Amino acid sequence: MLEASILTTILVGFFGLIFKKNLMTKIIAMDVMSTGIISYYVLMASSSGFFTPILFQAEGIAYADPVPQAVILTAIVIGFSIQALMLVGVMKLARDNPILDIEDVEKAYGQSE
Repeated sequence: MLEASILTTILVGFFGLIFKKNLMTKIIAMDVMSTGIISYYVLMASSSGFFTPILFQAEGIAYADPVPQAVILTAIVIGFSIQALMLVGVMKLARDNPILDIEDVEKAYGQSE
């Protein structure tokens, strides 16, 4: 059930990224998709165990692997910085085109033939 909800989150973000025409909704869809992907990796990393080896010193307990957790923490920070950079770009585009429709932006900044 948890895997299905994570897959649904990823697909909602993916289809929002493809089918929405507004740049702000595309950024939000990208954030939703990355949240689903990070949730999936956290779920896979915790499948071996839920306990940390630092706090529990008992024998025979399945420990969680700390390496994927560190990688996911790095992915969250990189995703946040990319999202901030995209929002700054959209703010600059909104000066000339406040509707932020992707087709209007492509017409305004597209290559002249």
